[in-house]
Amino acid sequence: MAMKRTKGVQEARQELPALVEAAHRGSGTIITKHGRPYAAIVPINEAMTRPRGVTVAQLRGTGKKIWKRDAAEEVSRMRDEWR
Repeated sequence: MAMKRTKGVQEARQELPALVEAAHRGSGTIITKHGRPYAAIVPINEAMTRPRGVTVAQLRGTGKKIWKRDAAEEVSRMRDEWR
């Protein structure tokens, strides 16, 4: 994808049709608010193929052998520390 340009919220609001057209052609835009990145207008293929976070189901079994004993027992022990 082409390099992303930066626009403030007000400027982006005024130029929205052009920014959408630029995204359609492959050029993204970062929208800033008070100088900080706030949102982005990106080409649809970038938005649709962007990796999403992992689901809880994908994490199943990844913590095996981390705990010295049963995980439920360890969590109970840690919870009891706060009582």
